[in-house]
Amino acid sequence: MPGITFDEREATGTIMELLKLHDAARQLGISYPTIKQWIYNRKIKSVRTAGGHHRIPRSEIDRLSFYGEGGKLSKKRAAASGKLPKGLEHYISGRNQLVGRVIKLQISGLLAKVSLDIGGQTITAIITADACRDLGLKKGQAAAALIKATEVMIIGTGSSAG
Repeated sequence: MPGITFDEREATGTIMELLKLHDAARQLGISYPTIKQWIYNRKIKSVRTAGGHHRIPRSEIDRLSFYGEGGKLSKKRAAASGKLPKGLEHYISGRNQLVGRVIKLQISGLLAKVSLDIGGQTITAIITADACRDLGLKKGQAAAALIKATEVMIIGTGSSAG
């Protein structure tokens, strides 16, 4: 796979895959000058190497690939054009979407176990095998996990701040 791997374990405990600009532009279906403009206009996040070169994190490619080349498309703009963003079939009102990449897919009978890598963390969901086929999920594909919960619990360290 084109690109390099940047080891930032000391800072975050995870490894971030970084792509050269030409590789990132090719995967997004845009030109090299366009990706440079996106970096300068802060439409896409980049990391600078020690030599001053820009690299694009895989998570940015996944985010833009999932929401369409231009990132999140406003509902008004999409409705006006009558066109949905590439890869996004329906609008979801929830903000609790985590975009990642399918790393493991197991179909057994009526169920499918889907694991996504999201920023070095793994989220696994059990869905129906039919839903997996309908979504066209494949290993290596960008996908999003929609987290829906009725409760959120906070666990403290046990020390009081005084």
